[in-house]
Amino acid sequence: MNPGNSSYDVVVVGGGHNALVSAAYLARAGLSVVVLERLGHTGGAAVSIEPFAGQPARLSRYSYLVSLMPEQLMADLDLDVRLASRTTASYTPWTRGDRTGGLLVERPEGEATRASFRELTGGDEEYAAWQEFYAEVGRLAEVVAPTLMQPLPLERDVRALVEQRIWADVVEQPLGRAIVDRFADDTVRGVVATDALIGTFASMDDPSLVQNRCFLYHLIGNATGEWRVPLGGMGAVTDALAKAAVEAGAEIVTGAGVSAITPGPDGAEVTWHDGSQERSVTGRRVLSGVAPWVLRILLGEGEDPDTKPAGSQLKINFLLDRLPALRSGEDPAVAFAGTLHLAEDYARLEQAYAAAAAGRVPDPLPGEVYCHSLTDPSILGDRAGSAHTLTYFGLHTPAGIFDADPGARDLAVQRALASIDAVLAEPLADCLATDADGRPCIEAKIPQDVEQDLAMPGGHIFHGDLEWPWAPNRARLDTPAQQWGVQTWHDAVLLCGSGARRGGAVSGLGGHNAAQAVLAEL
Repeated sequence: MNPGNSSYDVVVVGGGHNALVSAAYLARAGLSVVVLERLGHTGGAAVSIEPFAGQPARLSRYSYLVSLMPEQLMADLDLDVRLASRTTASYTPWTRGDRTGGLLVERPEGEATRASFRELTGGDEEYAAWQEFYAEVGRLAEVVAPTLMQPLPLERDVRALVEQRIWADVVEQPLGRAIVDRFADDTVRGVVATDALIGTFASMDDPSLVQNRCFLYHLIGNATGEWRVPLGGMGAVTDALAKAAVEAGAEIVTGAGVSAITPGPDGAEVTWHDGSQERSVTGRRVLSGVAPWVLRILLGEGEDPDTKPAGSQLKINFLLDRLPALRSGEDPAVAFAGTLHLAEDYARLEQAYAAAAAGRVPDPLPGEVYCHSLTDPSILGDRAGSAHTLTYFGLHTPAGIFDADPGARDLAVQRALASIDAVLAEPLADCLATDADGRPCIEAKIPQDVEQDLAMPGGHIFHGDLEWPWAPNRARLDTPAQQWGVQTWHDAVLLCGSGARRGGAVSGLGGHNAAQAVLAEL
C-alpha cells in the first residue's frame, strides 16, 4: 500500500474472489482502489494449498468447482484461467435386492446414459422424464443466465419468458413436489434433489423454498449449469483475479484486519490493523466482501446471535496412492471423474435431514465425491500418474450438531468414510497415501472450521441463504446499488461478496455487480 495515500475512490473490505473481481473492474475503469484482506493471502474460500507434509499435491481446500462464473466476466478481465469439462456428470451406485449397479450420467448424455437408466428402472420411462425435466430447466437457465451480469430484472418480467410448468416446479412450490411427481425411482429422485442441498440445510418440502433457490443457482451457470474443473486448482482462479486487479492499478494489502467501517457524508472511513498499529483509510465508496452479518458488526451495530447464518457441510480432502475399485464393477476412472453420489436416494436424504434436525449425525451420511486429478493431474506435481485426490462433500451436517457435541466431528468423518466404503470393493483406508510423518492424508473441515479460517459466520459458504436472482415485483430500484442488488442500509457501503443478491458459489457476480453500481454512481 502506498504509505502516502489515505484516500481512495473505493476501499474493498476482504480479499475473496468477488472482492478481486470488483477491484479489477474498478481499477480498469480508472478509479483508485485498495483491497484490505485480513489473512496473509487473497482468495478467501477459493484457494489451493498443500495440506499434507511431504506430498506435493495442491488441493482446492474449500471451494472446488466452477459453475456460475460467466465466460463474459472472464473475458472482460482477460483472465488466464482454463476450466475443463468432466466427461462424467455423475455416477450413483445402487443396490436392489441381489442386484448392484450404477446410474451413469455422461456429459454429453449418450446411449450409455440411456442404458444405465434402463438397467436401474427396467424401462425407458424414467430417462424420458429426466430428459424432459432437464430440458425445461435448461430453457429456464437460458432466460436467467444472461440477466446475471445486468441490472436486476423484476420477477414478473422473468416469469413472462419461462414455461409455466417449470416456473411452478422451481419457483412457486417446494421442489420436492415436482421431483416426486415427475420421477418414480427413488435413486433418480435423489440425484435430482442433491443440487438443492449443497451447503443448504433443508427438507425438500421446506416451505421457505431455500432448497429451490439453491437448486436454481446450481443449474443456471452460463445457461448450461455445467460444473467445470479449474486447471491448477481453485487457487489458479483467484491468483489470476489478483493479477488482473494489480495490473490494472489496484493495491492489495494482506494482513489487514478491518475492525470498523464508519460512514460519513461523502463516503466512509475504514479502520484496520496491520499487526503493529491501527490505521485508517477513506473511500468514496466501501465495498464489503464479508458476510452481511459481519458487516453489521463492522458498522458498529453489534452481534445478533439470533440472525447468525449457519452452514451445513462436511468437506474432506483425501490423497490416494491409487483409486479404489467399486463393487458395481464400474471403471473408477469413470465413476470418480464426475460426482459420485453416496447414500443420496431421495428417502435417505429426507431421513438424514430428519436425523440432523433432531441433533444427530445422519447414518448413513449422504454425500458426494469427485476426483479432481482425473481431469487435472497437474495439481499432483511430481506424483501425477501415481496418485489421485478425492474431494468429499457431506450433506445435512449443520453447524448446530457440532456445537452441541464435541464428538460429532469424528463421528461425521467416520460415517462419511463408511458411506464411501459401502460402495467400494476394498476399504478406502487401503488406498490412502501417508504424509511425511506417516499419517493418513485426510483433511476434514466442518462449518466451525470454515468460520474460524475464513470468518464466514456459522461457516455458511454462501454468507447466508441464497436469494432469487431477480427483484420482487414491488422492489424499489431507485439507486444503482438497488438496481444491481448490492445495496446496504448505508449509501456509501455496498455488498460485493456472496451476500449480495445473485452472490453465492464461485461466480464473481457479486463483485461484478458491485463494480457496475459504483461506476454508475461515481
